[in-house]
Amino acid sequence: MEKLRIDKWLWAARFYKTRTLASDEVVKGRVEVNGQEVKPARDVKIGDTVSLRQGPVTRSVVVKGLSGTRGPAPVAQELYQETADSIAARERAAEQRRLSPEPAHSIEQGRPTKRGRRELDDAQRGWGDRWSASVDDVEKS
Repeated sequence: MEKLRIDKWLWAARFYKTRTLASDEVVKGRVEVNGQEVKPARDVKIGDTVSLRQGPVTRSVVVKGLSGTRGPAPVAQELYQETADSIAARERAAEQRRLSPEPAHSIEQGRPTKRGRRELDDAQRGWGDRWSASVDDVEKS
């Protein structure tokens, strides 16, 4: 086997759980082969460099083997070798995520208390069925 479809290789190398997911990611432009965006039917061969985005991380791997079937993880890891730059970037991103503040801590207010809810309800009753003040209402007054 000299060539294999990129979506099938990504699935066999266990980057994506299903071949459909792999194909969708390729269509969305999140996968590049040798620096070029590709289509799912693009053939990949040994020695090609594949760059793919998985969430916030971009991985760059060199194709070391081809397999049309999805096997166990240790076998799948033999199909590629991640570049040193990619490993360093992934580790930096992981460290940055670890040190970044928790987004939920920035929320100053949560749900209103019972008292706050009653105040909101009382304020809304004053408006009646109107959703905004209009010029027509001002002229009638």
